[in-house]
This record gives sequence, structure tokens and C-alpha cells, in this order.
Amino acid sequence: MPRFSIIVPSHGVAGRLSQALDSVLTQSFGDFELIPVCDTPGSLAAGLVAGFAERDCRVAPVQSPPTAGLAGARNAGGRAATGEWLLFLDGDDVLLPGALTALDARLRETGDVDVLYFEHERTPWWVGEPANPAAPLLARAPDGVFAPGQAPELTGVQLPAWSAVYRRAFLAERHLAFPDGHFTDIGFGGLVVLAAERMAVLRQVVVRHLLRRQGSRLGLPGEHHFDLLDQAELVLRRAAERGLSEGRRGPLFEQLFAAVLKTAAHPRRLPHGRRAFFRRASRLHRRHCPAGFRLPGGSLGVQHRLLANGAYSAFRALRVANQAAAKAASGVPRPRGLRTRLRYRFQLRRPLDPNLAVYCAYWGRGYTCNPAAIHAKARELAPHLRSVFLVEADQAHTVPPDVEYAVIGSRAYWDVLARATYLVNNANFADAVVKREGSVHLSTQHGTPLKKMGADQATYPVVAAATGSIAKLLARVDRWDYNLTSNRHSTEMWERAYPAAHETLEYGYPRNDVYYTATADDVARVRRELGVPDGRKALLYAPTHRDHATGFESALDLEALCEEIGDEYVVLLRAHYFYDRGGARGSGRIIDVTGHRSTEDVCLAADALITDYSSIMFDYANLDRPIVVYADDWDVYQELRGVYFDLMEAPPGRVARTPGELAAVLRDGSYEDEGARALRAAFRERFCQFDDGRAAERVVRRVLLGEPPEAIEPVIPLADRLPAPAATTLVRN
Repeated sequence: MPRFSIIVPSHGVAGRLSQALDSVLTQSFGDFELIPVCDTPGSLAAGLVAGFAERDCRVAPVQSPPTAGLAGARNAGGRAATGEWLLFLDGDDVLLPGALTALDARLRETGDVDVLYFEHERTPWWVGEPANPAAPLLARAPDGVFAPGQAPELTGVQLPAWSAVYRRAFLAERHLAFPDGHFTDIGFGGLVVLAAERMAVLRQVVVRHLLRRQGSRLGLPGEHHFDLLDQAELVLRRAAERGLSEGRRGPLFEQLFAAVLKTAAHPRRLPHGRRAFFRRASRLHRRHCPAGFRLPGGSLGVQHRLLANGAYSAFRALRVANQAAAKAASGVPRPRGLRTRLRYRFQLRRPLDPNLAVYCAYWGRGYTCNPAAIHAKARELAPHLRSVFLVEADQAHTVPPDVEYAVIGSRAYWDVLARATYLVNNANFADAVVKREGSVHLSTQHGTPLKKMGADQATYPVVAAATGSIAKLLARVDRWDYNLTSNRHSTEMWERAYPAAHETLEYGYPRNDVYYTATADDVARVRRELGVPDGRKALLYAPTHRDHATGFESALDLEALCEEIGDEYVVLLRAHYFYDRGGARGSGRIIDVTGHRSTEDVCLAADALITDYSSIMFDYANLDRPIVVYADDWDVYQELRGVYFDLMEAPPGRVARTPGELAAVLRDGSYEDEGARALRAAFRERFCQFDDGRAAERVVRRVLLGEPPEAIEPVIPLADRLPAPAATTLVRN
């Protein structure tokens, strides 16, 4: 029997789940079993857990349906547990180094207590000092083993379930389980202390809980707040059945009703049913208030009196008076120009146009990327929609003649932004854009993240300075209703980088559809347009942006490379879009395609890709053509920019560190030998999961046509996809 069974529900925490599991598996104390609880087979969390289980035999996942909620997941883990002690860890939590060693040592001192409470740390997701809310409570408890009556303030209802370890035999003997519904920690914590005979504390932080940026789900508006009354009633009724002493009933009652009154006084938690909540709480208060209960002072004591008397109108008036000083008027966005501001304000008062969709890509750089692919598919599947593309004035020429557009900053631009029901962007709309009730914002992203993004950039000074205010960035993210991903890696990283309440769509990138729908004729046409000579093999060189650089300068001497590798090659140079100034660079065997409208066309034309750390590698991998990583400054890049995984450990093909190494792998053909193909196959398996040629259709049906998730066609398995053909076969004699 293992010493500890550690149970980790995984619903809704895929972005942090790996950290939680790693914190357990890296403990110096190894006598435990780790039981992750997954709710949906095939989900991101289930995939992550399966990987951990393959690598470590101590990981024993179980399943619990989503309808069972957190309580059901914990109970399922408890039923599967075989350890002497149960520790419930949420996916937002990590065990601190040495935590299990400290728990084991303390339990050896105390013997077979029923429950051992310990301190935990609540860490703000962004800025602020960590808090240790359990410390004052545990400081008042006796030093050794004690009965609950010796520490009446330790009722169990103020501590989360993950701030204690529980003797499994005790829970089984007393038939203790997490009560159904929300606020299950309150019900479970209260029942545990009511049943316990021997308790102890460890005055040491064992768990670190990372607070969510969007706050606890329990704080969201909704009728689930009535579950708080269910949990309070369950605990108070059990206390009455056990004949709990007045000395213990008083603190228990006070702590439970502190939570009840906080909810009753909160205007946003109960948008509907506040009166019904108050009346039921009032009946509960009168039924269970201990004789001689001493009311707290101040406003809280007044609230107790009003609740006991059922005086809802007076309670409501008190609540309004207390909140009046804190209420702030919401500001109106300020587009430039008084007339424009007034016009935008007026348009915001008009109803949304249910048939208006607005698209934008790369801050107005033209008709391109995922928004353009979705726009094109919407014209086919949702012709009733009026679709308007937003572009900067100098990019209007990139918009096809039959596509309606508006120039950014114009009156037409603000008009459509004010009234559009659907807003699609691969970056973000301006800060001044209002997220109206009923509108649908879709973030399509524009690449798979190798480099750190969003909030994860904050600890890298060079890129953080260029990004600007992270708070403003995340305020823009809060407008998203949907976020698009092309692989599970992206799903996990976006959840960390952009913590908000949107729904993730694992549908693939619509811009990559063409990699499976293009024909040999399409490839030949694009090569002619780009000027690739017949019979030549085209190598696409596409380096990424360096945040510490002030402009683009190729790290490679491309002329020298061409001389080294032979006349049969030409190089297509595509610099990062930050450096697209519309002019041409290079000559002869170097064709500058930086200004070409479509990255996808350029990729179709290329027989192989040379890149450093650009996200183009993830898209190009769909074509199943050779990729060479030129990593001459990898150590500098990962230190200054930050990365999510070690590309050198999992590259899409051969890696070259110097110009000589790069020329060598191209000359001798090793960039397309069996080893290179194996690397590419593993890379495609990991990063080409959802790109199958039908992503745009899935997005249009789900977002613009409102079809339910179950009606959307599943992704075609990677083995069943046929990429667009290459123009030449890259095999050297």
C-alpha cells in the first residue's frame, strides 16, 4: 500500500495540468500513487495524462463524466485510491519541493490522526504578494494531536480540500464523500471535522495555489450559488444530529453564514433570484442559529439581524448604500476625432446587425491568413452574411475586387465595428472597440507558439517592452468568445498565455486548408508567378523576427550558400512580415518573396524549407516536405525570447548550427534521409493534429452558422490525409 494517494481532477485546467503532475512526480519522497481524473476521453487533459502514465508507473488515471463535476471527480479518484492517506490536489495547484517528505515526517510524529491540516499559499496570477490564509487559523490550534473540541475555530469549512491529508480508512469507515454540487469543499470540510476524533496540523506551506486571472468559477454569476445553501444546510443539520456543543456550533454557524452573507450582498453573483436566496437563507439562519450566539460587530452584524428577521428590502438598501461609493461609471471608448467618437457612440446604441461579419488580419496588413480563409468559406456556406475586411489604407490593393473592405480609422470602419455581430481577427482589435452583448469575437491566432506569448512574455524584458501593457493585452483577450488552435500544444500554451473565459476550438488553421486542397497545377502556377525557373529546386528561407534586432539582416550569406549547394537550387527569401516594405531584395538565384501576399502560396512553391525558429515550420510540416532548422543563435534566442519547448530536442528535420553544416546537409542529401523523415513524422504527429483541409468549414459552421459542436465533422486522421504535391523530388545522386 502506498503512503499517499494524490488525486488530481483535470477539468478546465489543461494549461496548468502538466505543472501540477510534474510537481508530484518530482518529489523526493516517492512512495505514492498519482491519480489524475479525466472527464472526456480524447481531450487535451486526457492526452497529457496518458503521456505521464506511459512514462511513470505510479500514474494511474481514472475517468469521471463531466456531469459529475468536481465532487464526482474527487470521489472517483478516492474510490480508486489504495494509499494510506488521501491528498486532493487541483489542477491549479502544485506541491512544493519536499512537501511529501514533510507530511510523512509529521504523520510519523502524530500517528493515525483522522486528518492533518497544513498551510497553503495563494499566488496571484500576475502581480501581488502571495497569501497564506490558513496560517492564522492553524496557529491557534494545539501543537500535538487534539480533538476537534479543543480547536472550535477549526471547523473545516474555511479551508479548501487541498489544504489537508485524510486517512483513507477514516473516510471509508464514516462513509464520507464530497457532496454533489458547487461549494463541495465547504460541505466536505464541515462533515470531516464533525466526524473526526483526532486531528493535527502542520504549520508549513505544502501546496501553492495559482489563482486564475478570471477568478474562481464559484464567483461567476448564476443559480449555482443556491448550492452554497445546500452545503451549509447539510453541515448544520449533521451538527444538530450529532448534538454538537454550543461552543463548537457558534464558530461553525458564524463561518458558514459569513459565506452566505457575502453571496447575498454581492450584486453580480445572483442576477436572478436574490430575494429567493435571501428568504431561504433567512429560514436556515432562524432554524440553526445557536442559543446565545453573539453577533459580529459592524455591518456584518447588521446583516445578520436583517437576515434573521427576513427583512429583504432593508438588506437590499444596505447593500446598495455600501456599494454606492465603490461604483464607477464605465468609460466610453474614444476613437480619434470628436465627430468619429460621437458617431461611434451613436452606432453603439443601435442594435447589432445579425448578418454583419468583420474581419481583420495582422493589424490591417491586407486580405490574408486565417481571417481571409474563413471569409472565403463564409461566402460559400453563409452567403447571407455581409462580410467586411478591415485594412490599412496602403494595403487596400491586396483586397480582391469583389470583397468589401473598410479602411482602418475611417467612419465606415467604426460603423461596422459598432454593429457587427461577428468579429474575426488573427491578432486583436483596437483597445477602443467595445465588446457588445450578443456579439461573437473569434481569435484565429496566426501560428503555433514556439516562442513565449501573451502573459508568458512578462519575464523577458526585451519582448515585454515591445509588447507594452500586459494588462491592456489581456483586456483585449477578454473580448474573445472563441480561440482557434491547430494542435494540442497550442491549446495548452494559449490557455497559459491568454487566461480568459473563451472557448477553445480545436479545428485547425483555415489558412492551412490549401496544403491539402491545392493541385499540381496550383503549385505550378504559383511557381511561375514567383519566377521560379523550370527544373530548379526552390528552397524557402524564412527566418523569424529577433526582438533584440532593429531591422532585418539575413543571418546567412545566401549568395555563398547558393554557390556551395549547386546550380540546381534557387532560394526564396521570405523575411518576417515586420520587415515587409514592399521592395525587393536579392537577385539572380535569390528571389525575394517577402512582399508576396500569401505565405501559403510561397510554401506550396517551395520544395524544402530552411528556417530558424519561425512558426512557419509548423504550417509547412503539413506538406510533408523536408525542413532544415538553421539554429546559429538558439541559446541567445531562447534566453532573450523564451520558448515553450526545446526545438533542438524535437526538431522537424536536420539541424545545422553553421553555414558550413547547412550547406553540407543540402549537398549530401541528409536533410531528406531516413533519419530526417523520422524526425519530420514525429513533428507532424505532434503539431499537425487538426489541419486537414476542412478547418475553414468547421469554423464557419460552428461560429457563423451556430451549429452545435456535435454536428461538426471530425478531423481527418493524419494518416488519411494527402498533402499537395511538390513540384520536384528532392533526392540527390
